[in-house]
Amino acid sequence: MICTVTFNPSLDYIVRVDDMRLGVINRTTYEQVLPGGKGINVSIVLGNLGHASRALGFLAGFTGAEIARRVSEAGVSADFIEVAEGMSRINAKIKSNEETELNGQGPLITEENIEELYAKLDVLGEGDTLVISGSVPNTLPGDMYERIMARLDGRGVRIVVDAERDLLTRVLPYKPFLVKPNNIELGDIYGVTLKTRDEVVPYAKRMREAGAQNVLVSMAGEGGVLVSADGQVFQSPAAKGTVVNSVGAGDSSVAGFLAGLMETGSYETAFRMALASGSASAFSDHLATRPEVEALMASSH
Repeated sequence: MICTVTFNPSLDYIVRVDDMRLGVINRTTYEQVLPGGKGINVSIVLGNLGHASRALGFLAGFTGAEIARRVSEAGVSADFIEVAEGMSRINAKIKSNEETELNGQGPLITEENIEELYAKLDVLGEGDTLVISGSVPNTLPGDMYERIMARLDGRGVRIVVDAERDLLTRVLPYKPFLVKPNNIELGDIYGVTLKTRDEVVPYAKRMREAGAQNVLVSMAGEGGVLVSADGQVFQSPAAKGTVVNSVGAGDSSVAGFLAGLMETGSYETAFRMALASGSASAFSDHLATRPEVEALMASSH
């Protein structure tokens, strides 16, 4: 079983506005509403690639009901926890001369809600995979990632972590199966600027030495790097294409890596599928589909 956790899901309201200005009425030229959240994106792409998963997290209010409906509509098994107070957030993503985002706060998550999440995670064991990704809302303990990993430690669950800075570094002693920083996040952790794949490799190795089993570093137009659990290093430039929407590209990479590894057992194939999945999402206004991923993998040979 694969489970994903999204602590603070959203409804993403994506709009385009010609020449956005403050203090006046702006009219949209394009609108799209999507369920948002890194774990949800991973689940949707896994489903598109032919692998079932269960999406966990916290939802509240009418927006929460709509997120659950859209996740189920995407073919994902939704197993969210209903929160009594507040509402799931709406994140407005305004694309104009510049990109602007307005992100909501999210609902009030109680200790009882957290216990409900633990109960859902306690069924996981040997051979199962758990993906925890994204920010932790201020109504949750800041060490939520560590609490989950400590709770599941020793059970044989493969845990994937996609988070920034302290959220990521503090879980490395628990030996997560996969971490996926991008080159900027990796550089921030080690206090350096990493622009090329060759510059990334030694720091990806350092992160593996600190505890991560597999370190997948996404680098947008530069491609990516994988330092795998068996010590191999893989590098690849990015696929050629026009970026339409980069939201969810990193999450798609995580899904592609897991799908590739489950299907072939090969780290190299998993790496190639990760990059192709990230690119396929970036090159379209929807998340990657299997035909798009396979087409990019074929063209990169």
